Amino acid sequence: MALRSITEDASDFVLLSDYVPQIIQEIRYHSTYNFIGERIDGYEEPIALLTKEAARALKEVSNEMNTCGYRLKVFDAYRPVVAVKHFTYWGIEDQDVRMKPYFYPNLEKQELFNRGYIAKLSSHSRGSAVDLTLLDMKTGKEVDMGSPFDLFSEVSHPSYRGEEITDEQYENRMFLQSCMVRNGFVPLECEWWHFMLDKEPYPDTYFTFPVAKESLMRH
Repeated sequence: MALRSITEDASDFVLLSDYVPQIIQEIRYHSTYNFIGERIDGYEEPIALLTKEAARALKEVSNEMNTCGYRLKVFDAYRPVVAVKHFTYWGIEDQDVRMKPYFYPNLEKQELFNRGYIAKLSSHSRGSAVDLTLLDMKTGKEVDMGSPFDLFSEVSHPSYRGEEITDEQYENRMFLQSCMVRNGFVPLECEWWHFMLDKEPYPDTYFTFPVAKESLMRH
């Protein structure tokens, strides 16, 4: 078993918008509209950072989607270790459930960790995972995936086929998933929006630098 390492070295990371200029970014953890209800530690700017390898692969996804009339919309990419600690500390604080109606209406917050919706060690901190959806260029609206980003529920499982999900919504999820997989990404069983580069360059390394352009300039 490989040893886990932690580093602040951002030398292999890039600004995703440099690789995919058409990308739309709504970095939720830089805002207060997320499952905690406040800006998350480590998100100094509302930008997406990724390893060069993941950014190149996502560029191929973007090119393919653009020819079909869609743009990629990213909610999260690289996530520093301190942000994951913020999630964990919030999980211990029983009183703070202000965003429960919007993001985990049918679960207690401790269940979010037990069921795999929130990890105490996140693949995002290895720099090659991304949370995203599609935007229809004709309508200017997000493609209907049947549940919003970060809705922690069985309904958000990409393979969910309950009555809450229509055939069209399911097909939209599979359309996104098939394109991501074709370009080297692996889906997550419990979140239709989450994908990780299969051949990630740092499978055992977790990064600590903040989400900021300055982090890239230091190296």
